[in-house]
Amino acid sequence: MPTDDVNAAPLEAARRVIDAASYLTIATADASGRPWATPVWFAERDLREFFWVSRPETRHSQNLAERSEVALAVFDSTVAVGEAIAVYVEGVAAEVPDEELEAAIAVYDAKSVARGLQRWTADDVSGSAPFRLFRTTASQVYVLDERERRVPLL
Repeated sequence: MPTDDVNAAPLEAARRVIDAASYLTIATADASGRPWATPVWFAERDLREFFWVSRPETRHSQNLAERSEVALAVFDSTVAVGEAIAVYVEGVAAEVPDEELEAAIAVYDAKSVARGLQRWTADDVSGSAPFRLFRTTASQVYVLDERERRVPLL
């Protein structure tokens, strides 16, 4: 793994992109490998966990039930061509289990409230509620350098 000095600038750039972004794109696949990509509003913790709320019947949620491996991309689509920095994540995703729900929804709620949006509680994503909280646990997080080579951040 690269030294902290080598990672400092890419890590700072990744942090800026993630902190500014509202949406990430999640790529999933069904059991037969048919791909699907969709944007979701998200919150993140320590570059290792990425949370979003979805209905269990959506295509990406159904895909996760069959195949948990995902790829995520977080980027700013408003910057000029050639100036974009994106954060790429590979990991495993699933619905957050009940015993971890309080801590996980707190992360999601904090970003929602900070952005002037609604509050979220465990009751909003459990029981008979129409939504569930999902999480990707990152196995790799990286940005690309000027030659489009992966620069690992974890």
